[in-house]
Amino acid sequence: MFGPGLSKIASTWTTTIGVAGEDTTYGEVVVNGTLYYGEYGHDSTGKPTSSLKSEGVGYQGYKAIESSFYWGKTVRGADYRLRGDGVLYRFVNKQVTRYPGYSAVKTMTLISETLTYDTFLAVTNGGALYTIHIPTGTAAPTVKKVRTSTWQNFDSLVAEKCGAQSTLLTAIDKDSGSAYLYAVGHANGAATVIQGLGKVPGTFKDPVYYLHTAEGTPSLFGE
Repeated sequence: MFGPGLSKIASTWTTTIGVAGEDTTYGEVVVNGTLYYGEYGHDSTGKPTSSLKSEGVGYQGYKAIESSFYWGKTVRGADYRLRGDGVLYRFVNKQVTRYPGYSAVKTMTLISETLTYDTFLAVTNGGALYTIHIPTGTAAPTVKKVRTSTWQNFDSLVAEKCGAQSTLLTAIDKDSGSAYLYAVGHANGAATVIQGLGKVPGTFKDPVYYLHTAEGTPSLFGE
């Protein structure tokens, strides 16, 4: 959909299959400072389809974008944007909430999307690992330190649900082209269990890494 290197950051991209066999993969991406909602896939005859819709400009220097979606008896969602100066924005319908104070965050990934909160796992420039717990109401986020150091080389985190309440985490160091896999227990501050599963085969120096999942997959519940 884009020329090599043009896309800078991306949200989770989700694939859905229609009743006639059509498929669509959708998500958000920042290209040349513009935020886009994009789709690609195939119609019921197998013909490729794609579309892009601009959602705003001025996204140069942003560190992360993500969308949470919880589905159960109640359905809810939110869009998040982490600006380069450390302001974290949450968009719910047309309501915008602004959370300053995250300038130390280098990268982050969503690990929980529940009825009452979302949680991100974040790496700081100094190498610490934190959770950022964001209630769906008006209360301020809660930040907990998970590890104090050694994570500073990682430029990207990609989290996927593992079991009922844990996280399979891929941590990527683009400078060396290395990626490492971790099993992260249900997050609980410094008591969180993290098991290293080793280095992932291959070289990882692409501009963007993100979770690709399927529609209907159970919501993340890593904290």
